[in-house]
Amino acid sequence: MKTDRRSFLTGAGAVAATLASGSAQAQDVIRDLILSPRRGNWDEQFDARASEGGRVATSLPIFSAETVTHVEQAIGQYSSIVAQGGWPTVPASKKLRLGVVDGDVETLRRRLMISGDLSTSAGISPAFDSYVDAAVKRFQLRHGLPSDGVMGEYSYAAMNVSAPVRLGQLDTNLVRLRAMSGFLGDRYVMVNIPAAQIEAVEAGRVVLRHTAIVGKIDRQTPILNSKINEVIVNPFWNAPESIVRKDIIPLMRKNPNYLTENNIRILGPQGEVDPMSIDWNTEEAAKLHFRQDPGKINAMASVKINFPNPHAVYMHDTPQQSLFNQIERFHSSGCVRVQNVRDLVTWLLRDTPGWDRQRFEQSIKSGESTPVALTAPVPVYFTYVSAWSTGDRVVHFRNDIYGRDGVDELMISAAL
Repeated sequence: MKTDRRSFLTGAGAVAATLASGSAQAQDVIRDLILSPRRGNWDEQFDARASEGGRVATSLPIFSAETVTHVEQAIGQYSSIVAQGGWPTVPASKKLRLGVVDGDVETLRRRLMISGDLSTSAGISPAFDSYVDAAVKRFQLRHGLPSDGVMGEYSYAAMNVSAPVRLGQLDTNLVRLRAMSGFLGDRYVMVNIPAAQIEAVEAGRVVLRHTAIVGKIDRQTPILNSKINEVIVNPFWNAPESIVRKDIIPLMRKNPNYLTENNIRILGPQGEVDPMSIDWNTEEAAKLHFRQDPGKINAMASVKINFPNPHAVYMHDTPQQSLFNQIERFHSSGCVRVQNVRDLVTWLLRDTPGWDRQRFEQSIKSGESTPVALTAPVPVYFTYVSAWSTGDRVVHFRNDIYGRDGVDELMISAAL
């Protein structure tokens, strides 16, 4: 509720009386509030002083003409930052957090002000106060980090990438974004590999966002365009030869019961093969077909999302839900694991008659493997965008996990 001038001044006087007498800083706060052209609730004014720019969360898709425009504007802003000497390096030897008073916080404040995460009106002091806490959280959100407000090794690593390198990262990704800024479909799914995130887009707005797990550095998720044409409820998992060679054979050498414990069967030309009949000290098993039965421990758990592609990759559920909580989510052999995948599947099957959420859940409970063809295939794009902007001074950066941006400094994971 908005206040009138008399009650606003009365409230300002009451606050002033509670502050230290003669404090110039306190008087500055009150004066700024009284002179503000947008006088209103106290929270509005104090919050407005904490940071600049728009909200970090948005429904704007990464693939859009608006994003391209925002990135072009961000390049102008970062060019100016670079021309003025960039930002300072924040000493990374301490775990700075709310309540800490330390000289390094002054450097942290300057760094956050230059990038637009902290308002210049917050001032320079050694106190890690609520304004710095909010600014650090905003910075962490923009860099895909847990927004806990604590300056740890990942936050320091992201913060101390130099301004010229960040500018170059924006330039590199602008080319990628321009190439995908046209019409991509009324509905589509976009997997952003370095962000390990999925967007389900409809009518030009993001309707669902999902945390993802993508390929390891040595088993990279490929760039591709296709159309999702099938969902398999309670899928069988067929192990690719690469996983048989790199994972299953070494595991069987350590634990001869591994296949039995994980409901994996070996299928040969003449039918099922007894694991004990195979010499696991050789590579002969790589020629056979390994298939895991549906169930809770199945590598794809409840559902698999198929689309034609030459890389034999797909999207799926996973029994290893704890991996979604990790800062780095590069654990797969190239396929994409989807958190809260049932929400995405419900959206994909919306136009497929008879497949509402209730039937989908009942089908999972049945335990039977059930393929479902989409009535209207949905475009899917696997892409690599490590920097983008969703608005004024809201610029997102991610770890260049596969080194596609061409600058070692951006491969943060390799340095930690």
